[in-house]
Amino acid sequence: MVTVNEIKVRVQSEIDCKGLEAVQVARAILEDPEPGFREHRTAQRVAEKFRELGVFLEGGIAITGLRGIIDTGRPGPTVAIMGELDSHIVPGHAYANPETNAAHACGHHCQIGSMLAAAIGLLAEGVLENLSGRIALVAVPAEEYIELEFRDSLRAKGQLEFLGGKTEFIAKGALDDVDMAMMTHTITSSEDASIFIGGTNNGMIAKRVTFTGKAAHAGASPHEGVNALNAANIAMSAIHAQRETYRDEDTIRIHPIITQGGASVSSVPADVRMETFVRGKTIAAVLSASEKVDRALRAGAMAVGGSVTIRTLPGYLPIQHSAAMLDLYESNAVRLVGKENVVGLGHRTGSTDMGDVSQIMPVIHPYVAASTGSSHGTDYVIEDYELAVVDAGKAMAMTVADLLANDAQLAGEVKNQYHAPMTKEEYLFTLRGLFSEKTYME
Repeated sequence: MVTVNEIKVRVQSEIDCKGLEAVQVARAILEDPEPGFREHRTAQRVAEKFRELGVFLEGGIAITGLRGIIDTGRPGPTVAIMGELDSHIVPGHAYANPETNAAHACGHHCQIGSMLAAAIGLLAEGVLENLSGRIALVAVPAEEYIELEFRDSLRAKGQLEFLGGKTEFIAKGALDDVDMAMMTHTITSSEDASIFIGGTNNGMIAKRVTFTGKAAHAGASPHEGVNALNAANIAMSAIHAQRETYRDEDTIRIHPIITQGGASVSSVPADVRMETFVRGKTIAAVLSASEKVDRALRAGAMAVGGSVTIRTLPGYLPIQHSAAMLDLYESNAVRLVGKENVVGLGHRTGSTDMGDVSQIMPVIHPYVAASTGSSHGTDYVIEDYELAVVDAGKAMAMTVADLLANDAQLAGEVKNQYHAPMTKEEYLFTLRGLFSEKTYME
């Protein structure tokens, strides 16, 4: 009988032989970045690789998303390995698209690479016949929660219900047959370590805000106008004035931007647009901060005699990890890079829609310290593709082997022992309840 250790050796050997294929895909995606729900060329590259590998393919999920299925032919749970298709928008990044400013300043191209590397290892000779269940390779669009006006327009047309990729996958039933999931993110770290595991993330909601005033000649008759830009500035000052009211342990983050500041410099601004996130460690903390932000927005409009429309959009929920899956993953990570190079994470104040997946099934979301620079910044680049793609792929594939070997005994235990915060129906009900649009005027 083939042991789990022997399966893992075969997995690692295959990735050592063919891992460069996955790196090449990642580098090709890096040089052709596309933002969320526009990742058509990126999705095509992934689809072509799936076909090369002989993986059954389903595409067009949530516009650009796709999944591949590797079936062992024996019953058992389905384990998903995920990657994200989208880039951010970062003008000035070394790999930014000169027309769209899209750039992979968060390492999503390496997520796709590590997912493919894991698939290569699991398809090695002598692996699948010793596993049970299925592996789903899930390439998800639009993790970066940006371009809210564009995405909201897709929603208005009925093309989407939610503005994030994994949330839309859940709503469309594309994860209904998945029992647990994992993916690997890249990270820059000052610590002397290679792989980071566990930890938590902030949840968040988003707001699209329109301040409405009255246009008038800015030089000749400003007194006849109502300045919506002043309303927005007062609102931001009021948001800043709330900061001392937030508890440190709630890790609140609010960071508005003005996306439209007026029609022309000679006209009193009458239509000013703003976007902001409201982030926090718990759902309750996010909702409490959201109320304070809404009060600040109303105050700005009322102060100048204008009006404000606040459109609140559900974002992402906080993440929790499966302790059992983390234990399996950690042992494999240690095997690859050594115990001293595997470190536990604390709380991170960014947000990820992997948190949404964790609300309904067991997940892990480890990080590999393969980048330099600041995430979402012009200097964020992957320096170590061996770690970001090859080692990350090995660690996930080896963890899948643990889960699905021996008639998928450990996967069954993980599934049965995990206490999901919500059912899928409860999750969707919660998110749908966060949508709101209100207009306030004097």
